[in-house]
Amino acid sequence: MIKDIMLVRVYISEADHGRHKALLDEIFALLHDQHRVHGVTVFRGIAGFGTKGEVHSADLLRLTVRLPLVIEFFDEPAVAEAAIKMVKDLVPPGHVVFWHAQCECGDS
Repeated sequence: MIKDIMLVRVYISEADHGRHKALLDEIFALLHDQHRVHGVTVFRGIAGFGTKGEVHSADLLRLTVRLPLVIEFFDEPAVAEAAIKMVKDLVPPGHVVFWHAQCECGDS
């Protein structure tokens, strides 16, 4: 069975703080507890830079906790759109990207 879904990526940094705790923890809790979205995965980058061009990388000489993180999730469009609205309030503009996709789902 082919199902229409929305795939979402949220770009943040390990050092980013939310309103009450680390931003990663806040977004993860929102997706898990409030929206119960499917397929959440968090990726930690080994290097990256943002619009300011400042490079952050995993380097033994510099013990940094500013590595890039990507939170990726998917769900039915209505669920994903509701989650996107809440996440957009927590991150700077341009840090959430999404697109429509299809998923081959089982019968359950």
